[in-house]
Formats: sequence, C-alpha cells, structure tokens
Amino acid sequence: MLDKVLGKLARQHDPNVLVGFDHADDAGVYQLTPETALVQTVDFFTPIVDDPYTFGQIAATNSLSDVYAMGGRPLTALALVCFPDKADTEILERILAGGLSKMIEAGCTVVGGHSIRDEETKFGYAVTGVVHPKRVLANQGAQVGDRLLFTKALGTGVISTAIKKGVAKQEWIDAAVKSMTTLNRAAALVITGSDQPSAVSHQSNLVHALTDITGFGLIGHAREMALASNVGLIIDSSKILALEGALDCIRAGHIPGGLRANREFAECLVGYADSVPEDVRTLLFDPQTAGGLLISVAAPAAAALTQALQKAGVPAVEIGEVVPAAKPLIQIA
Repeated sequence: MLDKVLGKLARQHDPNVLVGFDHADDAGVYQLTPETALVQTVDFFTPIVDDPYTFGQIAATNSLSDVYAMGGRPLTALALVCFPDKADTEILERILAGGLSKMIEAGCTVVGGHSIRDEETKFGYAVTGVVHPKRVLANQGAQVGDRLLFTKALGTGVISTAIKKGVAKQEWIDAAVKSMTTLNRAAALVITGSDQPSAVSHQSNLVHALTDITGFGLIGHAREMALASNVGLIIDSSKILALEGALDCIRAGHIPGGLRANREFAECLVGYADSVPEDVRTLLFDPQTAGGLLISVAAPAAAALTQALQKAGVPAVEIGEVVPAAKPLIQIA
C-alpha cells in the first residue's frame, strides 16, 4: 500500500541518497562523508507473544535487523510506543526493558522516543546505523552464478498465529521465541568481515546482495532481490529449515492473513517442481518476524562463508542459486 502511495509522489533528487525506496530495500542509506553513510530504518507492531519482556526483545531484534541487512552497524534508536491509557504501566516497563536488553546486546544506544495513547499496544524502534558508502549491501546486485545462503529457519508467522489461538505447544513457542530474539549481528559481522578473520574478510567482498526475510516471507523478499538485480532464482525447498511445529501449524490451518496476502501477491512469479509438498509451498510465504538474512554470494566463496557463519553459531545453509531472469522468475525445486 505504502509503495503505491509513494510511487505517486514527486521523487526527491538528492545525490547523497545511496539507497531509497526505489527497490523496496530494507533501509535507507544517506551519505554524509566519503567515509560515512547513515543507515535508517523504522519498524513497530502489535504483540505476538504474551510475555511483555519477550515482546520487547522481539520488537528490538526485528527493528535492528534492517541495519544489519544493509551491512551496517546500529548506533542509536528511538522507541515508538502506543499504549492504552488505563493499562498497567508495569507492562510497559517490561516491554521497554526487554527492548533495551537487545539494544544493549547490539551496542545500540536508545536516545529517546515518542509515545501516544492507543487502545492497542504497539512497540518498536527507529534505528540509525552507519556503513561505509562503498560497502553498502543492498537487495540489488545478485549475479548469475551466485549461491543463495539463508541464516534462520522459517515459521514464526504460523507459530505466532497458533500462539494467538492458544493451541501452540510450548516447544514450538520456545523455538519461535529463540529465533525472533536472536540478533542478526553475528551473521552480519561474518558477512561484512567485521569480525576480522582475513579469509572471511576476503570472502565478504564477494557478497553481492543481502536482504532480511521479514513480513513478505522468503518468496516476497527473494522476489524483490530478483527484480532489483534483474535475475532469476532457483530455490531448493529441501534445504530450507523449518522451525519445530511450523509445518504442523500449516497442516492444522493456522495460517496468518499476511501469509495469504503474500501468496496472493507473489505466487504468480513462482514455479514449483511436482515433488514440492503443499505445506512447504505455504511455508515459503510465511511472514517472518526478525527473520534470517538471505545472502547472494559468488559461488567460489559460498562454502567458506557458510562454514564461517556456522562457526559463529549461525545456522546458515545454502538454499539455491542465481540464474538468468526467465519465467517463472523463482523456481522451487
């Protein structure tokens, strides 16, 4: 909806804007000096778990993710709060405390925020980070022959729906919460070479495109990468990790509205092999909260980068490859 509205407005022509909203990228990037550019993003949403502290952690993790997805380092954050006038302020305190715990883990300083009265609680952050202008990693730039790596399992959307219905098993909840509260920081440090090992730093130069998988699901964000880069993608569905309980939720019909909308919008660009099960096809459109990073990396660097990510505790797997643009744009094997 926002994309359609923005498309009708006059575009500002500022040469310092390195990444705007032209390619539906994860964050905006604005160059300040030859050595420094700002990375700016904002995200907030309604509670998806019952515990206020955990909700705050998830909201912060999700808000920080877009900075990591641009190859940046988060510096400061502003809290965005919508909270009912007559609700218990101790709940709000726990939400803020949860968010702050993840901001501290990320080395990002909360410098303020804004709150309004609202019947429905909403929480998130506007986050500002920095990146070298020549080291920005956008969703544009994937090259034919690249390998696709993915750093988290899918399924937070369908499990969150099961939680709201009161039917989620505790082990499903635990798996989803662990995923949604795990920062993409460790992955980003390896991808950008910021953790210093020379071999990884060398490989990081061969990362051509990067995006995080959030509300539009794996297919939606893969579509954006393919269109921005003018390429096609082949994804091996058997390599994609699913959170414990995710496929059970799909089979039981715990399908969020966002998943249905994602599928209705993007499935016209997708072709499936007959062997791909229906529950897996559905999972590919599941809207993620604080999802993983989708990486397009040169083939010779893919194995080394995967190993480095796994060594850093990131469950990265190779899930596909970049091919010349064709119909269908995204092929699911």
